[in-house]
Amino acid sequence: MRKMILLMSIFAMPLAMAQQQSSPDGNVVLTFSLKADGTPSYKVTYKNKAVINESTLGFKIREVLSSYLLKSDETPVYSEKSLPDDSKIKKIEPLTQNFKVVDTKKSTFKETWKPVWGEESEILNHYNELLVQLQQEKTHRKMNIRFRVYNEGVGFRYEFPSQKELTYFVIEEELSQFAMTGDHTAWWIPGDYDTQEYDYTESKLSEIRGLMKQAMSDNVSQFVFSPTGVQTSLMMKTKDGLYINLHEAALVNYSLMNLNLDDKTFVFQSWLTPDAQGAKGYLQAPCHSPWRTIMVSDDARKILASRLILNLNEPCAIADTSWIKPVKYVGVWWEMITGKNSWSYTNDLPAVDLNTVDYTKTKPNGTHGATNEEVRKYIDFAAKHGFDQVLVEGWNIGWEDWFGHKKDYVFDFVTPYPDFDLKALNDYAHSKGVKLMMHHETSGSTRNYERHMKAAYELMNQYGYNAVKSGYVGDILPVGEHHYSQSTINHYLYAIKEAAKHKIMVNAHEAVRPTGICRTYPNMIGNESARGTEYEAFGGNKVFHTTILPFTRLQGGPMDYTPGIFETEMKYVNPNNNSQIRSTLARQLALYVTMYSPLQMAADLPENYEKHMDAFQFIKDVPVDWQKSVYLEAEPGRYITIARKDKHSNDWYVGCTAHEGGHTSELLLNFLDKGKKYEATIYADAKDANWKTNPKAYTITKQKVNAKTKLKLTAAKGGGFAISIKEVKSK
Repeated sequence: MRKMILLMSIFAMPLAMAQQQSSPDGNVVLTFSLKADGTPSYKVTYKNKAVINESTLGFKIREVLSSYLLKSDETPVYSEKSLPDDSKIKKIEPLTQNFKVVDTKKSTFKETWKPVWGEESEILNHYNELLVQLQQEKTHRKMNIRFRVYNEGVGFRYEFPSQKELTYFVIEEELSQFAMTGDHTAWWIPGDYDTQEYDYTESKLSEIRGLMKQAMSDNVSQFVFSPTGVQTSLMMKTKDGLYINLHEAALVNYSLMNLNLDDKTFVFQSWLTPDAQGAKGYLQAPCHSPWRTIMVSDDARKILASRLILNLNEPCAIADTSWIKPVKYVGVWWEMITGKNSWSYTNDLPAVDLNTVDYTKTKPNGTHGATNEEVRKYIDFAAKHGFDQVLVEGWNIGWEDWFGHKKDYVFDFVTPYPDFDLKALNDYAHSKGVKLMMHHETSGSTRNYERHMKAAYELMNQYGYNAVKSGYVGDILPVGEHHYSQSTINHYLYAIKEAAKHKIMVNAHEAVRPTGICRTYPNMIGNESARGTEYEAFGGNKVFHTTILPFTRLQGGPMDYTPGIFETEMKYVNPNNNSQIRSTLARQLALYVTMYSPLQMAADLPENYEKHMDAFQFIKDVPVDWQKSVYLEAEPGRYITIARKDKHSNDWYVGCTAHEGGHTSELLLNFLDKGKKYEATIYADAKDANWKTNPKAYTITKQKVNAKTKLKLTAAKGGGFAISIKEVKSK
C-alpha cells in the first residue's frame, strides 16, 4: 500500500507543480501554478524580465435555481409567487480556491490566413498553448484555463465544460488579476459602462486617482464606476523600456471588461459591465469567456504590428465574402456636426409620434441637411473624384426629439422626410457609379432597432445600399441596461449577423469597442467607440490623441475616425462655433495611413477641398486596403510613422502623426523593392506650420527615390506628413 501511495504521489506531483509555456521565439514565458490554498495563478516574463507578477484567477458566481420544483405529475403554474427572489438564488462557493490540477496539455499551432481586408494580405497565427484542467475539490466543479503564448504576448480564457455541478450560473465578478511590476506610465481613459469617448491622459499608475475627475468629460450617456477604473486597451511603458498592453479578444455573449486598479499594489483586476439587475453575465456550460490579452515588447513598433487580437478570434464565418469591399466615402455629416445644418426637418414639433405625425403639414426649418439638392451635390463630388459612397444622415423622420427622453419608438428606419426622395436619389447616384450609404441612428433603443431591422435591411436591398452606419447615442433601452452589458453586446453582434444575411456592411458608432470580431464577421467594416474627429468640432481633442489611438482603440479593429478636415477653424463653417481642430492640414492627410480602416471618409465639406485640390490629391490616391504594413517609428503619445503597400499595386504610402512637440524623422526607404525606381510626392508641414497659429501651411514636393533613399522630414507641432510613392515603370 505504501508503494502505491508513493507512486500516485509521484504521478500527481507534476500536475501540482508550476507549468510553463513559452512563445515560439522563447522570449515570452507564461507560468501557471496553484497557490497553497488551491488558487489558480499565473505570471509572465519577457526576455527574463517580469511583465506580470503573480496574479490570481477565478470568479465570484451565483447559481440561479428554478422558481419552482416540479414533480413528474405536476403542471407548471405561473404567478407572482413563482418569480425568482433572493431565496431562489443560491450563493455558491467562489471559483477561486481549493482547486487541483486534473490534467495539463501542451500544443503548438501555426497557420497563415488571409483576411478579407486588412493591414496586410496575409497574417501569421503562431502560438504555443497550455491548457490547464482544474477541479474544485469540495464542489467538484470544473474550470479550465487555456493560455496561448505568442511572440508578442499572451492570451488566456476561462472554459467551463459540460457538467452537472455547474450548468446555468450568473457572474457576480470575474477575478482576473494583472499585477504590474511597478508604477508604470500609462495612457488611459476612465473606466465606463457606456462610453469610450474620452480624451487620453498620460500619467503614472499612482496618479490615476488624483487625475480621474479632470479626465472625465460630459457625455450623453456615461457611468464611471471607480476612481481608479480604466478601460482597455490600456497602453503602458515601464521604467526599463518595456511596452505593455492589456486588452481582450473575441467578446461574444459576455460583458465588456474594464480594469480596476489597486494603486497601492499596482494590481489591476477585471471589472465587468453589469446589467440592469447588477449581474455581470449569464452563462450556460459548456461555455467560455473572451480572451484576456497581454502584449509586451521592448519595441513600440511591435505592439502596432501585433495581430494577437485578430488571431484569438474565430475564422471567417461568412462563406461568400465577395460582396465585402473597402469603402472610401464622403457625406452629409460634417455640416451637422459643426452646427451649420441640422438632422431635423422642422422646428415645429417639440415631440414626435411616428404613428400620427404628418411632416408635409409642418414648416421646414431651412437648416435640414439631407435635402435632395444637398445630396446631389455630394453625389456629383464623389463621382468626379472617385469616391465609392455618399453617407446621408438625417434622411429619415423622427430627428426632432431623437434622444434624451428614454423613448422606445424613436425611428422606423424606412420613412424619409418630404425633402429626401429615396428612389430618385438612389437612381441618380447609381447613374454616376456611386452608392448611397444608409444611416440608422437607434438613439440607444436596441429593442426598437431589432423590431424594425428586417424591414430596414430589406429597404436597403431594394435600393442598392450595401453599407450602413448605425448609431447608439444616449442611454440604452430597455431602461437600466448599459452600452457594454452582455445583452447589448449580443445586440451588436445580432445586427452584424443579420446584416450579413442581406449582404450589408456595418459601421457601428457608440457601440462597444472592437475585440477582433471583424476576423469572424468581416462585414463589420468599421466602428467608432472612441473620440473621433467630431470632437474637434466640440472643443477639440488633445494634440497627441492620434499618436495614442493606434496603440489602444485600434488594437481591436479599425476605427471610422473621419479624418481629412482641411478647414480647421470652425468659425468659417459655422460662425457660432469657435472650435479649432488641433492638427495641421498635412497631418490630416497622414491619418489616412496611420489610422487604419477599410472605411475612410473625406469628412470635410466639398467647398473646403476645392480650395486645396493639390493636397486633396493624396486623399483621392490613398488606398483603403493593404498588402503590407511597415511600422517605421513609434512612441505612444509622441509620434507614429507607418508605411503601407497598396494591395493592388506596387505603390506605397507613408504617414506620420506627431504630438504637440512635433517630430523629426529620418526615414530609410528600404521597404521598397530593390532595383526598382519610384517617384515620391511629399505632403509636409511648411517650416512655419503650427496646428494653432498656421495649420494650413504645407508644401508639396516630388523626388525620385529607391530602396537606398533616406528622407529627413519634420512634423510641426501637432503636425505630420504624408507621402505617396509610386513605381516608375521602365519604358
